[in-house]
Amino acid sequence: MSTARVQSARTRSVFAVILILLAALLAPAAVVSTWVRAELIDTDRFVSGLAPLADTPAVQLYIADEVAIAIEGSLDIEAVVHDAVSGLNALDLPPQATAAFGLLEGPAVHGIQSILRTTVDGMVASPQFAQIWEVALRQTHARAIAVIQGDPNSAVQLSGDGTVSIELGTIIAEAKTLLVAQGVDLATLIPEVDRSVPLLTSDSLTQVRTAYSLATAVGTWLPWLVLALLVGGIAVATRRSRAAFGAGIGLAASFLLLLAGIGTGKVFFLAMVSPALMPVATAEALFGQVTVNIHAILVALVVLSCVIALAAWLFGESRQARAIRGAANRGFARLRGGLDRLHLDPGPVGTWVDRLRPAIWCVAVAATVLAVFLNRPISLGSVAAALAWLVVALVAVELLRRPRGSEAGKPGATQQIS
Repeated sequence: MSTARVQSARTRSVFAVILILLAALLAPAAVVSTWVRAELIDTDRFVSGLAPLADTPAVQLYIADEVAIAIEGSLDIEAVVHDAVSGLNALDLPPQATAAFGLLEGPAVHGIQSILRTTVDGMVASPQFAQIWEVALRQTHARAIAVIQGDPNSAVQLSGDGTVSIELGTIIAEAKTLLVAQGVDLATLIPEVDRSVPLLTSDSLTQVRTAYSLATAVGTWLPWLVLALLVGGIAVATRRSRAAFGAGIGLAASFLLLLAGIGTGKVFFLAMVSPALMPVATAEALFGQVTVNIHAILVALVVLSCVIALAAWLFGESRQARAIRGAANRGFARLRGGLDRLHLDPGPVGTWVDRLRPAIWCVAVAATVLAVFLNRPISLGSVAAALAWLVVALVAVELLRRPRGSEAGKPGATQQIS
């Protein structure tokens, strides 16, 4: 080989490595930006993603506590009961009655608080709470996006200490309706309560705004850039099977590191959340539900990357790979021979398929990759379905094709291939 060709091959190899490394480094950012764009910015996705929290005991307990505290604070039950007892005492009743009313003041307060808490707990644990929770999520999402976008007319604003909060008005209003329906006339005094649950501080808001801006800017095209870098790196490589194997391993490692980062992020998140702000069990349930989809996406992409690496190895030049391909070719040759003996010879179509087999394989692989990328969000099920379709397509091609010299009717054709 001439010096010029050697230098060209080295240049192509270096260029291929650079492209594949860039793809592996950008892949986690592409996943995160796509996930943010799909799951957090889109209201329907956001609601469907957090809707299961309505059935989580830790979240139900947290919401029930906040609603009960809000209602009790708005009513001042002790003051209301005290005023009622004072009014009775002003009726110039016998001393025994006045003393009895005084003794009943404490139990009356506890009784009302007990009815209130029981009603709120029952509402939060009821199947209807899922609908109330969905309404609250939709309102929260619209307001939160407005805050992130810096809308001055947003219903959610930064407080003086730099905290962004969401309101529980919808849930409290529903609790008021239930209390009135149960005959607790005191509940009619509940005003429109301005009770909020803290979400994040101003420092966190800056980070969220940055993530939002990046997601809206690159969430659509960055995955395609990663795909283009991978395809370009494999295309310019002198040994494409080895390049594809390296790409698969690099992507798998990159996605596994991101999975590990999410696990580490959970530990830091739980450590940073103050129990006064939110119970640890609630914070853990919230973090798990928010990240469940990106976790599933990463698992699916790790599987896909490993499959790419395995396929590249099978089509490589190692002795084991050649042995496996040889065994597969002999097996398909026997199957084709059996089909021909059953008079299932595809005729000229088989010769045509054999001649165009490389092109058909490329189209099938490209269609599989596009199916995976266009089906957002990527899931393990969608990856498995796409790979199953690819395997079926490739097997069909192998069974349909008729290599030259092995047409039906030629004696010894099957033996010649095997």
